Amino acid sequence: MKELGDSINRISPSQTISISSRARALKAQGADVIIMSQGEPDLSTPANVKEAAIEAIRRDKTKYTDPDGLPDLKEAVAQKFRRENGLTYTPEQITIGAGAKQILFNAICATVNPGDEVVIPSPYWVSYVDLVRFAGGTPIVVSGSPQQGFKLQPEALERAITPRTKWLMFNAPSNPAGTGYNKEELAALANVLLRQPHVWLLSDDIYEHLSYDGRPFFTGAQVEPRLLDRTLTVNGVSKAYAMTGWRIGYAGGPKRLIEAMAKLQGQSTASPNTIAQWAAIEALTGPQDFVEEAKGIFQKRRDVIVSMLAGAKGLSCRSPEGTFYVFPSCQGVIGKRTRSGKLISDDADFVTYLLEEEGVATVPGAAFGCPSFFRISYASSMFDIEEACRRIQAFCSRLR
Repeated sequence: MKELGDSINRISPSQTISISSRARALKAQGADVIIMSQGEPDLSTPANVKEAAIEAIRRDKTKYTDPDGLPDLKEAVAQKFRRENGLTYTPEQITIGAGAKQILFNAICATVNPGDEVVIPSPYWVSYVDLVRFAGGTPIVVSGSPQQGFKLQPEALERAITPRTKWLMFNAPSNPAGTGYNKEELAALANVLLRQPHVWLLSDDIYEHLSYDGRPFFTGAQVEPRLLDRTLTVNGVSKAYAMTGWRIGYAGGPKRLIEAMAKLQGQSTASPNTIAQWAAIEALTGPQDFVEEAKGIFQKRRDVIVSMLAGAKGLSCRSPEGTFYVFPSCQGVIGKRTRSGKLISDDADFVTYLLEEEGVATVPGAAFGCPSFFRISYASSMFDIEEACRRIQAFCSRLR
């Protein structure tokens, strides 16, 4: 449309949101639908966090804060980075946003000029590519091999970097594949960046606390401190503390970058929700028992869903190192027909017909830059997981 700006025409609607909205609409109409398309923990926000929010209301802590967050929350975030990641940031190097997505948006829009390139490993979270395009940049997608767990290889990163490269956007454990990296693998990628001083690292650590099987978590600037001055370390309370709707994300980075991001936020949304900020302080500084308990719950769910998908004819699914997603291949059913005679020509067809015939909402892999796969969230209850897997098994068994 001519009356719309070029920037809005460069992006597409989020497919995870679109599919989840469609599934909710079907459910509202009375359809028997299991929504496995959205990464939202079904667990309740910890009681102490909820009580901190209520206390903030009682004490009338409901006014505007600084545009990029409460000083008290910035200090809590700085303490978190020191305690859990060995990273030293001053409060002036911390920014608070309305979710980690706003942090990413601010960072890209504050730094990327038309023609700048951003390296994005594939499969990637659906919003990465569109954030870069909105800012006028060029996403450079580097596809990972399923045989290597979709991990970005140092040689592939080196080949993707050009004089126009501004950022490497890196997410681990990753959405959608749950790919985790050990310290040595991160160090190998960091060595590439050390040889490319014009490239910054955007480390999206939102799934930090959902790393399984006793695997320790490491972040980029922790593994290679020489990258600290050109790294933005992004995180939030949504996944670790079941606080998706509270909308609080945070990041630590170089002061000049943080100031630029605050400037942008000051002219857009301004301060995040004040009550949610006080709740986030309690989440980060209060008892951490919930984090370990939630990890144990999700790891059990992962084991169940991987085991049950192994019984779905034509599908194959690796066990992810973290997050609450699995990313099965549906290559083995492409070219087959459903019981109603519809041809499955790609992953989008598979997901569409699975929703139509069995009422299971998932997301096609093409949305994450990886066709012939699809993403299932196991942030749902064990009952929903088991029922969804039984329906997937039944759907696949009837394909011809």
